[in-house]
Amino acid sequence: MNYLLYRMSVVHRKLDNQIDRETKWRWSDPARLASLKKLRLALKDRIAGHIKTDVAFTFGQASDAN
Repeated sequence: MNYLLYRMSVVHRKLDNQIDRETKWRWSDPARLASLKKLRLALKDRIAGHIKTDVAFTFGQASDAN
């Protein structure tokens, strides 16, 4: 795992923790919760894209521009 993927996974974990705290709080803010979930989903998509690119590059499936 490269450094960028590691940092994104750390941020994703922090967002998970914030979402958990927000949902357990009695007077949670629905707008904040929606915003956190949206950020987490966007980050998850970025992580998936990077993993897909890394796997394709590792196994030689990346297209050559030659």
